Amino acid sequence: MEDNYQKAYKEVIEILKYVPEKSVNKIPQTMLDTFKAKMDKEYNFIVDINKAFEEQELLEETKAIFANIFRDYWATPYQKERIEAKEEYDRQQIEKMKQEKYNPNDIFKTRKMQINDNNISNLPMEVKKEKFYQKIISWLKKIFNIN
Repeated sequence: MEDNYQKAYKEVIEILKYVPEKSVNKIPQTMLDTFKAKMDKEYNFIVDINKAFEEQELLEETKAIFANIFRDYWATPYQKERIEAKEEYDRQQIEKMKQEKYNPNDIFKTRKMQINDNNISNLPMEVKKEKFYQKIISWLKKIFNIN
């Protein structure tokens, strides 16, 4: 998987040039300096001012960075509360899916069933021993096609 964070930092810096200065000043300077220091200086990204932010062709990493910036620095307390509640709900759903998929109790049940199924086919069969004269009679019946 390709590491696109350097390109995403470049996209963030370019987009922030079109964001009001009041909003940009809410972002810590150390974060902005990190973006500038780690961005891919050769990556060419141009913001299309005729398109809305949602319509821009951005990397997923760029979207994630802006989501964090919005949550941490630009959101109202109500928005921040709603975002954190949504993130917590999503985490719980992921944990629930993991619990269902990797439930230790169910793993042992299914394994026990698999072991039982395998054992059924591997059980020894009861072998009936025919007496010598019964073998001869069976053989003669086969030769003469007698049931």
